Amino acid sequence: MKAYVYGANGAEITDVAKPSPKGTQVLVKVHACGLNRADLGMTKGHVHGAAGGVGTVLGMEWAGEVAELGPNAKGVKVGDKIMGSGGAAFAEYTLADHGRLFRAPSNMNFEEAATLPVALATMHNAVVTNGALQAGQTVLIQGASSGVGLMAMQIAKFKGAKLVIGSSTDVMRRGRLKEFGADLAVDSSDPGWVDQVLKATNGEGVDLIVDQVSGPVANQNLKATKVKGRIVNVGRLGGTHGDFNFDLHAARRINYIGVTFRTRTIEEVREIFDEVRKDIWGAVESRKLQLPIDKVYPFAEIRTAFAHMEANKHLGKIVVTL
Repeated sequence: MKAYVYGANGAEITDVAKPSPKGTQVLVKVHACGLNRADLGMTKGHVHGAAGGVGTVLGMEWAGEVAELGPNAKGVKVGDKIMGSGGAAFAEYTLADHGRLFRAPSNMNFEEAATLPVALATMHNAVVTNGALQAGQTVLIQGASSGVGLMAMQIAKFKGAKLVIGSSTDVMRRGRLKEFGADLAVDSSDPGWVDQVLKATNGEGVDLIVDQVSGPVANQNLKATKVKGRIVNVGRLGGTHGDFNFDLHAARRINYIGVTFRTRTIEEVREIFDEVRKDIWGAVESRKLQLPIDKVYPFAEIRTAFAHMEANKHLGKIVVTL
């Protein structure tokens, strides 16, 4: 089968063996894949958790049909339209654990379904489970114009946040954040953004920051979070290191939480998918929670799709179809 593989000469489409499902695995005939920032790094040879390096079939988000079931797979049958996350997605067939997938709603095509699994699982876990957002609270999403950022704002609004603030350093994308739930959009590269947040929260700061930027905004985040507020760190778009004011962190008694899928067990991932199904799946089916598609490419043009991502001018998801 055809797959997009990182090899000695970089990432390219090549032929690999079709996998067979074992245990609780499901074999998926892939119809569409969403591109993610981690994929871009892996096309350059970077590792993501335990995945990456020469011989890796790339990709982590897909939509397709159940083609075959492992002996212990439950909850789906051959022919079901599904979407999910996991390694080796950029291929004609991929394997998925039966607990790491969703049934694709009947009112979505494969391209639309492929935009959702990573964003839904990541940001429900960050905003609701770890962020403990309650109705009537205030939230700031750092890096809000990314696909997962757009989803985070929508989930926050759906769960009853009274004020949703989104950050983006790009003026065009910042201007569109209100379409996805932002009440206020700020530029995190502007030194005055903290003052804007404090003004909007009567000087208190927000209850919750979901931070995808990290490094360069770490101390500003501490100033923008209210006493006894929470910061959930889900990424490092701004770099893995930065100055951190430990005294300010202690003085404001901020609960600082780090989350990632890279070190989670399959049991933990299954629980996250279960929580999405129980808590917000009705909003997914009714299209209250959805992501815009920036551009769709055929699989043969996947390199061009990644060049488009690297140019960093898109809003929403970039999708490839098989």
